Amino acid sequence: MDLVQSAYREELATFRVASAQGDHLAAWRALERGHILAQARLPLHLHSHAVMLAYALARREWGEVSGQVFRLLLAPLGTLTGRLPVGNTGRTNVSAFASMPLPEDIADLLNGER
Repeated sequence: MDLVQSAYREELATFRVASAQGDHLAAWRALERGHILAQARLPLHLHSHAVMLAYALARREWGEVSGQVFRLLLAPLGTLTGRLPVGNTGRTNVSAFASMPLPEDIADLLNGER
């Protein structure tokens, strides 16, 4: 397993713990960080949106549900063309096309992969 995939799995583990503890802000933050890590790899990118969709459904966040369905459809195009908005958190509170600053630790990890 490579560093990006390992870091992605760590974010999912953080999400599961935060969700189980009822810390929904921390749960979403971990999913957002996981999405940033996953973007350039289609299976991980799709998985990140699928987990976000499932979490939004469980929380009955209907705006997030519809946004995640849209992003699941859009993710293959962005990943396969390489036209990804760097640092985008994958949530519906930001445009699916907006680049965002990378968290420093994720930037370091991704720069080491290149």
